[in-house]
Amino acid sequence: MHARFLYFAWAVLAGWVVFSCSTDTEKKQPKPDNPSFIPVVYPSFEAFAPVLRPANDTLYVINFWATWCAPCVEEMPYFEKLHDETQGQKVKVLLVSLDFKKDLETKLIPFLKERKLQPQVIQLADGRYNDWIDRVSPEWSGAIPATILIKRDKRVFYGEQFPDYASLKSWVDSF
Repeated sequence: MHARFLYFAWAVLAGWVVFSCSTDTEKKQPKPDNPSFIPVVYPSFEAFAPVLRPANDTLYVINFWATWCAPCVEEMPYFEKLHDETQGQKVKVLLVSLDFKKDLETKLIPFLKERKLQPQVIQLADGRYNDWIDRVSPEWSGAIPATILIKRDKRVFYGEQFPDYASLKSWVDSF
């Protein structure tokens, strides 16, 4: 509990510093050393679970992926494009990394810096997948990539790689 509070306090402070020291241009084009490339880390599914219960009228496009998953990395540009095209709309793209906790500094953060990803990235570091996969969606086998659309209490699950951007966009638009 104490460590989680310290991390939360650090994240709030880092966000405040970035926000108060940046110009609008810097926010649109983050630099590789920008703290926005440091994902919010959820050490357990219990800490992450509220993300799956939004109380607003925003459509959440939540993609579960990992840097070591080739199909996940292949479809990543589709989610970036969706993020860019839905700016100003009530749509939020969240990229939930299932990379191992030990790989945060050595693999995940360098990956995010190199790609300069704009959608919000979360690391779900709870490796007890079998305990929580069904809580995300009973349809989910656990394979990644996997994506879920959530708006209030409505959910739609997609358990495979999108073949192209048009397929992702069409799926999101059908919601």
